[in-house]
Amino acid sequence: MTDHASAHGTPTQPPRHVKRILLKISGESLGDDHGGVAPNVVATVAQQIARVHRLGVEVAVVCGGGNLLRGAEFAKLGTNRATADHMGMLATAINALALQDGIERAGIESRVACAVEVKTMMEPYIRRRAIRHLEKGRVVILAGGTGNPYFTTDTAAALRATELGVDAIFKATKVDGVYTADPNKDKTAKKYQQLSFREALDRDLRVMDRTAFTLCMENRMPIMVFDMFVEGNMERAVRGDDIGTWVC
Repeated sequence: MTDHASAHGTPTQPPRHVKRILLKISGESLGDDHGGVAPNVVATVAQQIARVHRLGVEVAVVCGGGNLLRGAEFAKLGTNRATADHMGMLATAINALALQDGIERAGIESRVACAVEVKTMMEPYIRRRAIRHLEKGRVVILAGGTGNPYFTTDTAAALRATELGVDAIFKATKVDGVYTADPNKDKTAKKYQQLSFREALDRDLRVMDRTAFTLCMENRMPIMVFDMFVEGNMERAVRGDDIGTWVC
């Protein structure tokens, strides 16, 4: 039994100790002002993951593809939505390969598992195999979203986190938590230290898209929202330091 559920299945406090996590990182976070994949940013992210891994934490990663292509934007211009989303899935595969390279250059063994078949470059996602990789100390990078159109990589993160039995989702952003309003636009915005799922829904805080968030709520999956782009923050979040916002 993990820390985030009691014997009766009711949500309690955020997990005090995490042994297995899922890191959700957007594609935009792996790019720079010019778009594409920024090798220096990938290296920074990989180093943070490596430090957490060396704490003895098993790490799975779901990355988006928005730095390369946003399927929803193509759909708005008339592209068939399923086709547009398949294009987005391939973008996540490119980011996953870049991240795998960065993690292995940081000295950590990794595997990329894709929800769509790209068998010459990465293995297919099979739940039991992914769990075995984690148990063997490999970082597992999950590409291709859910493998289905109409679902975001947020939903993929919620689904994979539940399937893999992680203790929490760590959602990497460029903001240090969840606020009452956009802190870049409203200087009076206040940061939440902790929220319940119901509070986040009632206040329309949009921690993740609604499908993903509902899946987390139904499966009592805690979410830590934190700024990954402050040196050492991922390690601090995993250790339980007072940063970011817990939704649980």
